[in-house]
Amino acid sequence: MNGLLEINPLKLEQLNAVVELDRLCLGGLWTREVYQRELASPNSRLLSLSRTAELSGREQGSRGAEGQRGRGKTSRSIPLLGTSAPPHFLTPHSASPQLIGISCFWSILEEAHITILGVNPDYQGKGLGQLLLCAILQDAVRCQLERATLEVRVSNRTALYLYEKFGFKQAGRRRGYYKNPQEDALILWRGDLDRSEFHQMLTNWYQQVCDRIFHDQWRLRDSRWDSY
Repeated sequence: MNGLLEINPLKLEQLNAVVELDRLCLGGLWTREVYQRELASPNSRLLSLSRTAELSGREQGSRGAEGQRGRGKTSRSIPLLGTSAPPHFLTPHSASPQLIGISCFWSILEEAHITILGVNPDYQGKGLGQLLLCAILQDAVRCQLERATLEVRVSNRTALYLYEKFGFKQAGRRRGYYKNPQEDALILWRGDLDRSEFHQMLTNWYQQVCDRIFHDQWRLRDSRWDSY
């Protein structure tokens, strides 16, 4: 078992960890002061992805029976957007979590401007970026936003592939937008976040990424479902 994954709103006590994570996976894009300001802003939504390597004794004892049953039920446990059933796939744990992913978007009128999405390099290539993007878009839907946009380096083929998979299209180019090294940014955009067809697609994407995570023997808790 690889351990527990948790998606939660970023907390003030995680500031040191998120600055270090930013340095590792984004090259130091935002400072501690910027993250602190974003946490205080009513228009910013920051999500953390944490890993807990060790389970509590109670959870380890129940893993053999309950854990296997939980994995068998996973595909039927993930609700459609707008339903009330929370997708809790595990019981509480006692080990200290490690911050391994961060995402943020700004809510501007009817638009979600995705400003941060990063995963610790040690955990890349495991579908966790897709998981965070699903979480961002789910929150945008719950905020009743209609479209999403972001900038990405022209050379970042991995990120471009991820966003294209989720239906983002190129809408423009910003010359010399990035520094160290200097590089153009592509502006990506996708609409129809308020359409029922998109809600169903997003649910399907979330299901697929959860299936991959469980296949790799992770377990997931997404506490955001307690907040809606």
